[in-house]
Amino acid sequence: MTTLSARQKNILEFIITFFRENKYPPTIREIGEKVGISSTSVVNYNLAKLVEENLLIRHKEVSRGISLNWKRLVEIGLVDRMQIDPFTASMTIPMSANGRTRDLNRAKVPILGKIAAGEPIQVEARDAVNPEDWIEIAGGLLGSDDELFALRVRGNSMIDASVLDGDIVILHHQETANDGDMVAAWIEGDEETTLKYLYREGKNVRLQPANPNPDYRPIIRPANKVRINGKVVSVIRLLNH
Repeated sequence: MTTLSARQKNILEFIITFFRENKYPPTIREIGEKVGISSTSVVNYNLAKLVEENLLIRHKEVSRGISLNWKRLVEIGLVDRMQIDPFTASMTIPMSANGRTRDLNRAKVPILGKIAAGEPIQVEARDAVNPEDWIEIAGGLLGSDDELFALRVRGNSMIDASVLDGDIVILHHQETANDGDMVAAWIEGDEETTLKYLYREGKNVRLQPANPNPDYRPIIRPANKVRINGKVVSVIRLLNH
């Protein structure tokens, strides 16, 4: 288990917050000013300890050369991976002074179409060989790249799960899931797909929305008419959607 001093925890929390708010790393002086350390050598000492714990990476040849090991932060419970947007995830890559990323350790996930977070909608079937687009995330953050795909969300039935219209959901390709998992479910007969929480109830499956509005009702179908295409592992919110 990672053991950090109170000062190191404060530094780490500030760096995480700074990344999320600014989309680039803080300077040594900015860290010192925030956590009340006047000596840059003391800041550097504590950053070295965080490097030893594999929580961040230093790139001394790059201005603002700090990047976080988001995968490690998720593993030890300091960060919720569902809240990591693509800009934050890309911060495992060294940054230049102007905030542009150096193209290292990036993974490309295919966007295969749209999915309804509301009433099911018919979608055009696509495969990873012919995606409509790609989205980049930090390599290794969510598992094997070959098992991931992404869909664009349409509708607001999952707003209480922090999934909004226009978001992109990244899914792990799998044909089964546990009760309570958020899944992409294909409804046979209706020939439609939807994004919902999965619950099994006897011979039926309940696809449960996450919106208190009574217009959004559960979808209940025989279990043999519902096919799981993937489990949601991350939600991405683009700033301009």
